[in-house]
Amino acid sequence: MSKTVELQIEKSRGLVVGLRKHLSEGEGRGVTGQEIDQMEKALSELEAANREVDRLREELAPKVKHLNEVLAQVKVAYADKKKTLK
Repeated sequence: MSKTVELQIEKSRGLVVGLRKHLSEGEGRGVTGQEIDQMEKALSELEAANREVDRLREELAPKVKHLNEVLAQVKVAYADKKKTLK
């Protein structure tokens, strides 16, 4: 999980808990239960999307490593052949 997303999730969870507490005490101050529910839903979507991105990163990492290895081989072959032609 990226640190930025992780921090936002943590801060948002704390805010939701605080808002629910104040709302239950009758101190909503312009925030409705429906707005808090929407915020929780968005937060759940963020967590799910972040899990998906983490999964994709895990899949992609070995492929990127392989790509870099092949690229390094091609660069070496290119440099060798270029020297031969000079």
